Amino acid sequence: MRFSIRPATNADGPGIVCVIRAVFEEYGFTWEEDGYHADLYDVEGHYSAHGHTFYVAESEDGAIVGTVALKVFSHVQGAGRAAEDSRGKLRLVGCDCSLDRLYVLPSARRNGIGRALAGRVLMDARGQGRTRMEIWSDKRFEDAHRLYGKLGARAVADRILDDPDQSPEWGLVIDL
Repeated sequence: MRFSIRPATNADGPGIVCVIRAVFEEYGFTWEEDGYHADLYDVEGHYSAHGHTFYVAESEDGAIVGTVALKVFSHVQGAGRAAEDSRGKLRLVGCDCSLDRLYVLPSARRNGIGRALAGRVLMDARGQGRTRMEIWSDKRFEDAHRLYGKLGARAVADRILDDPDQSPEWGLVIDL
């Protein structure tokens, strides 16, 4: 499958929601349009307006088949712990950016889309002089964990996410 990666706009909202919702349905997760998933309906307001970038992978026919975001923030300080509360959000110590919302449409997997999306975020983070990236990933996403491991990620923490399903997640870091 041929695809390209580009920054998302609000016009991509329906395609973004389609991809991520398909994965949530695949795993039986709750969809919460006005809560946990509100950012997907306004990627410009939730991402680019705050210095973050949201990307989509688009197939040759113009369909969105994957998503990923790079969020940037101040370096997380910590004393002897893997994770610290930072402005009401659990962050991994030493990190100054995160890979978020990496999802690939189930029918489009095994085509290098996830690797390419993650690679784009890593390249951007390095280009911005970021030093350590955090990734929080549901413990059931074993394929994603294999990909993250190939990219140099290592698990350093875990948490129960404050989402409708109280999902257990691994906290992984990649030194950039």
